[in-house]
Amino acid sequence: MSEAARRLSYGSYLKVDRLLSCQEPESLKTGAPAHDEMLFIIVHQAYELWFRQILHELDRIQADFAARTVADEHLGRINAGLSRIHEILKLLVGQLDVLETMTPAGFLEFRDLLTPASGFQSVQFRLIEARLGLHDDARIRIDEQSMRERLAPEDRDKLSADTNPSLLSQLDAWLARTPFVALGDYSFRESYRVAVIAALQRDATSISADPALPEPQRQADTAAIEQALARFRALFEPDATTSTWRMSARAIEAALFISLYRDMPVLQLPFRLLQALMDIDESLTLWRLRHALMVERMIGVRPGTGGSSGSGYLKATAEKHRIFIDLFHLSTYLLGPRDLPALPDALRRRMGFSYGAA
Repeated sequence: MSEAARRLSYGSYLKVDRLLSCQEPESLKTGAPAHDEMLFIIVHQAYELWFRQILHELDRIQADFAARTVADEHLGRINAGLSRIHEILKLLVGQLDVLETMTPAGFLEFRDLLTPASGFQSVQFRLIEARLGLHDDARIRIDEQSMRERLAPEDRDKLSADTNPSLLSQLDAWLARTPFVALGDYSFRESYRVAVIAALQRDATSISADPALPEPQRQADTAAIEQALARFRALFEPDATTSTWRMSARAIEAALFISLYRDMPVLQLPFRLLQALMDIDESLTLWRLRHALMVERMIGVRPGTGGSSGSGYLKATAEKHRIFIDLFHLSTYLLGPRDLPALPDALRRRMGFSYGAA
């Protein structure tokens, strides 16, 4: 084959002709084409392309996390991949602005032709949720049916064929192996436990002594602190019988240690990793909420084409389908500089840059 024949062009490399042949509005087949259906198709096809990229990023991130010891040099690219996923999710929220240029009346021109198809059936999005750590038993059911029961058989098979562990479980295992939390004579658990309990009790005393607080507010704030103390005991007291944490106590303890001493050189990349996971969870939640508002704007309180309750279902998922919620709850137990236990000098040296010590 000649060099000219093998030369790539923009169109051949991106398969543009094939891409542009994938838009087949259902309204055209009825002889009454709906102008806005093309926009509807293109936005959702663009979603699927971005979902594919997210899964591509997760492939490498999870392969790196699968190692018995995550290589130090891989933390940078793990953070880069998580940051890329976050930026894609922000873009997906932005695409709703484009979709909302379609009026409700424009959507009604072709909506009935879509039944029973629904965005609920996006297998790639369900894979993303599962790969991140949203388990089937934590999902909201629709008419007593699980998410899988409402998918086509071939799509269920695709989900079942994916045997990757969740990123949440990999994060748990990685955090649980964090060094420095207990080293030599130093025990983060003991020094930190005393400091947090003292800080929360000081807050409770301050609330009780504040004459400006109405009694109902005082009772509510006091109850919130008691709940915080109970969740804390579930982590640090071996006889705690109940726990609302999703991650293991050792993983939560390590995440707290990383968050509190985040300025130590060895903890800076791990701290950025935890922040990136919260960014992803926050962006997913924002997308669900924006999606719910858009659906309400388009169809009001009508059910979705796939049989869900429409905007009501989407609003509920924003609250119930959080994945890295434990990381958000850590803020309850963070301490200010005056309360933070000092690290032993020997430990600080081990957590610093070697050339700095030299």
